[in-house]
Amino acid sequence: MAYWLFKSEPATWSWADQKAKGDAGEEWDGVRNYQARNFMREMKVGDLGFFYHSQKDREVVGIVEVCAEAHPDSSTDDPRWECVDIKAVRSFSLPVTLDTIKADPRLEDMVLVKNSRLSVQPVTEAEWDLICGLGKTAP
Repeated sequence: MAYWLFKSEPATWSWADQKAKGDAGEEWDGVRNYQARNFMREMKVGDLGFFYHSQKDREVVGIVEVCAEAHPDSSTDDPRWECVDIKAVRSFSLPVTLDTIKADPRLEDMVLVKNSRLSVQPVTEAEWDLICGLGKTAP
């Protein structure tokens, strides 16, 4: 199993929106960055990810699961763009802010710290466990 982080602006697609989709999940569409697209091509059904509110809040708020592997992004006719489908698994008991992540030296090499603009990014197992612990949420 691999771990990931999915960033979304809450005004565009929030954690509440994701949870409302239930087990059917939703396409993680609209990504127009080759590196992020390539990460989605690597994802397998059952992989887990953090749902991260970007912009104002800048915090991990929930856990999602990949429920469909990479397929054409329905929001465009351009065949270069693909996406995965994700479904909500559980909310974080305590959201983990970017400031908290940056303040923890054990997370200094995390992609979120080094390249906070990338909308889909990998997370190591050690980072996953640390952030779940900070959020008082079962991994």
